[in-house]
Amino acid sequence: MRPEMIEKLDRVREKALARGVPSADVERWLAAARPCVTLAPDIDGPVVGRLGGPVLLPADAPQVPDRLRLIASLDLAAIPERATSLPLPPDGRLLLFAHIDHDEAEASGRAVYVPAGTPVEERHGGDGGTWGHPLNDMDSLLQGDLRLGHDVSLPDNSVLFDPDEHPRAADLRAAWSQVREEDWGRLAGTHLQLDGYSTDSYGEADPITGAAARAALAAGKAVPGTAGPWEQPGPEDWALLAQWSGHIDGYVYWPIARKDVAARQFDRAGVLGFFEGPL
Repeated sequence: MRPEMIEKLDRVREKALARGVPSADVERWLAAARPCVTLAPDIDGPVVGRLGGPVLLPADAPQVPDRLRLIASLDLAAIPERATSLPLPPDGRLLLFAHIDHDEAEASGRAVYVPAGTPVEERHGGDGGTWGHPLNDMDSLLQGDLRLGHDVSLPDNSVLFDPDEHPRAADLRAAWSQVREEDWGRLAGTHLQLDGYSTDSYGEADPITGAAARAALAAGKAVPGTAGPWEQPGPEDWALLAQWSGHIDGYVYWPIARKDVAARQFDRAGVLGFFEGPL
């Protein structure tokens, strides 16, 4: 584990112990930590992509619906191999599209993978159309290079753990939330997280396991069990490909099955949103 990740977990440990959580409970909680990366323009790290920008796709790629906005374009060759637990391709570009429906407080979108060396052309779709987001200027949010910061993530959704097994979960989650918000507070604008656990303002249902259940029901299959935070995830388990937050009044998630990441089938990623109150 990298020094900055250890330092972050040390801060969580310190705050949890200050709340009176027994050391054994703290260490058991921290054992669920998963690597992730945070991408933002004002991180002191290498450039791995950009917010917004032109939509560059292969000539034979399906047209992007006008309602979608290109949120980010990522150079996968610039993301270190072990920075996340996802079996990401070693090169190529990953394009993340989304649309926020402010009436329904929901999101839709897609993920598109463009293999390295593939000829591309600029498309006129995917510019967000009439976007329909009255309180935020998307053009100002979706500007700038994305720089990589190695990070770590802890569970923060109550559905992921048994409260009888973790009776001090509320204090542990509060300690984690405080550290996370301290770090996010240093970021001036919007940011992306790749891998790790999802975040929302309520911390109840988990959009990743929810997406897995939705996909299984749509395919007429039994809802699969998924590895918990203290278990090693398998190829069938779903993961957080990306989470977008910061100045959008909520979160947009791109969940995907790990096996689909390994197979480069990013078109199978889902897109979900969580928004608190009117947009």
